[in-house]
Amino acid sequence: MKNNCWLLVALPNLLITLPVEAIETEIQQQAGTELTPVTSNFPELKKFELPITRAELLTQETGTDVEVNQEVQPEVETQPAEDADISTEVIGEQDTLSGSTPVYVIEKEEIQKQGATSVADVLKRLPGFAINDVGHGADIHTGTYYRGASINQSVFLINGRPINNNINTYHGTTDLNSIPVESIERVELSSGVASTLYGSSAFGGVVNIITKEGYGKPKLTGSIEYGSLSLNNQQTSFSGSVGAARYNFSFERFFTDNRYRVPIGAANRDAQGFLFNADTATSTYFGNIGIDLNSRNTLNLDVTALSSRRGLIYFGFPLQRDRLDHDGLNIGLSWKARLGNGDRSNLTTTIGYNQNYFSTYGPTGNFYRTGALDTQQFSARIDHEWQLSQNNKLRWGLDLKNTNLNGDVLSTNPLRIANNETENRDLLNTALFAVNSWNITNNFQLDLGLRQSFDTEFGNYLNPSVGLRYALTPTLAMRGSWAGGQRNPGLDQLYVYDTVHGWEPNPDLEPETGSSWTAGVDIKFTDNLTGQFTYFGSSIDNRLGIVAGRWANIGLVDTNGLEAALQLKLNSGWSTFLNYTYTDAQIKTGSERGLQLGLIPYSLLQAGVGYQNSGWQANLYMTYNSGARRALFNRTGDQITDFAPSYLNLDFSGRIPIAGNLGLTVYLENLLGEQYERVNRIYSPGFTFRLGLSSSL
Repeated sequence: MKNNCWLLVALPNLLITLPVEAIETEIQQQAGTELTPVTSNFPELKKFELPITRAELLTQETGTDVEVNQEVQPEVETQPAEDADISTEVIGEQDTLSGSTPVYVIEKEEIQKQGATSVADVLKRLPGFAINDVGHGADIHTGTYYRGASINQSVFLINGRPINNNINTYHGTTDLNSIPVESIERVELSSGVASTLYGSSAFGGVVNIITKEGYGKPKLTGSIEYGSLSLNNQQTSFSGSVGAARYNFSFERFFTDNRYRVPIGAANRDAQGFLFNADTATSTYFGNIGIDLNSRNTLNLDVTALSSRRGLIYFGFPLQRDRLDHDGLNIGLSWKARLGNGDRSNLTTTIGYNQNYFSTYGPTGNFYRTGALDTQQFSARIDHEWQLSQNNKLRWGLDLKNTNLNGDVLSTNPLRIANNETENRDLLNTALFAVNSWNITNNFQLDLGLRQSFDTEFGNYLNPSVGLRYALTPTLAMRGSWAGGQRNPGLDQLYVYDTVHGWEPNPDLEPETGSSWTAGVDIKFTDNLTGQFTYFGSSIDNRLGIVAGRWANIGLVDTNGLEAALQLKLNSGWSTFLNYTYTDAQIKTGSERGLQLGLIPYSLLQAGVGYQNSGWQANLYMTYNSGARRALFNRTGDQITDFAPSYLNLDFSGRIPIAGNLGLTVYLENLLGEQYERVNRIYSPGFTFRLGLSSSL
């Protein structure tokens, strides 16, 4: 929508003045007992977090001192919690947004169990995700999808600060290797009204990566592992506190040559039958320092740096030889403050800097080409959470982001020399956002949100959202959400020639626009068994694609799907989970009308069972993938309707205590040994292993 400047004044008032029934916010301690009012105390400001946080499931027993906001507890030097696993917790006492859509949380204990080596590794077992670009031999061009939406149609955050760069995937997009796994406290996945808080492009969802802080005496943790395909991975972290200051520093180095035999017809198969030019090397660094200025003010500084060097796999050439370098730097400084005399008004102010430099280069026969994209973003954010009354909470604020893109392309191919150029472009995006949550009755919560954006390329536009939750019983609740969205084309798609593929930019591109929605139910079957069931959908028009070698808006995609998440805790040592996602992402216009979006499987099933006791761990994970449509650069004889075959995969992880905090870690991947087609003629290597040592001092 254009010319909505009047909303600058009306936005906060609109959400505050809507009539609501003035009753106290309460939760039911257990069925048939008296109701206990909710309090909102913050014993320590450093524990106050505005980013989305998990909530207790349903109205389970919580004791008498239940708080509105979940707190991040200090890290203690004990064995990992025995019941730690993928959390699928939604209803009950909660923060502003955790009721109307599912909030999935994966904690550091589960990350450690899985042996994750990247954020993509962490996410791949969460409901809704289809991640093709992680693991041995993965091709970065085959993408990360959430509920049918691409990585640039979701929002990725570190400590509530965006890390997306909106660069198209063929030069390198948001890199989920950019944060050391050792530095991650937890990862939170949400959707619905969360898009109002963090950006209009969140058709899929919002992924918030929360990093660790140091507490207590200095602590050194580390791991080292080696495995198949020349894999070696080292992680280390040093954390602690001195007086009012807390610190955590982490480092991770990863390398694999990914040279293994692949079948005839596989992507990038060399003359000897091996996967070619698929090696990967990354080094990531993270540092966090927090200082308590006083009981009401805290400063936090975090810095993340990435250096990535890798070969590129086939995406249009018989034998891809190009290389991709990626260097990234992300800096954030935040100030958390309590306003007034109580704890009902909390303000977080953040400034950030995010740089991503991608360089694609390599020989193609008698010619040479390079393509470099250097993106720098400066951001500022004011985020105010205000408990207006015991049944009404307002969260509102301001986002500012200035993006500069420097594109430099060069080719010695006579047919492309005329397109050699250097482009320098700037873009300013400003947004006002507000979400108001009411507990209208003890069992009914309503969320209303608005995000008004001002963009120097695409003008002014308004994106509303709404969510609701109704607890029918202490063990059964219904929820739903709807959110409007707009994702603007990247500056590279608008202005920078793609010398690798010969694709021309298009300054007349229109934004992708549409909406997304969910409807679901959360059930506590027993004290040990919980489940979340969600119908999700989206309709996105003006989707971006290539027509006759040029970026263009090519039509409409409607997505509908089902998502199920179950968690069973058998006893203190055993835990299991099961996640299933069905995604029908149908192209509604153009030459591929009626087809499933490429690279997205209809069905994806993840399950796991784990046991731990006295430092011993054993975890078995299962994955079923129904196969995705081959949609990129089809080979001669392939049809656009062809699907990769379905596959079933088993992985095992374990830990054996040796002495004290020293343990032997074991990861056995693809136990069935099947060399399945991951996606689009990209094949797995079959069975692989990793062995390592982990310790803390």
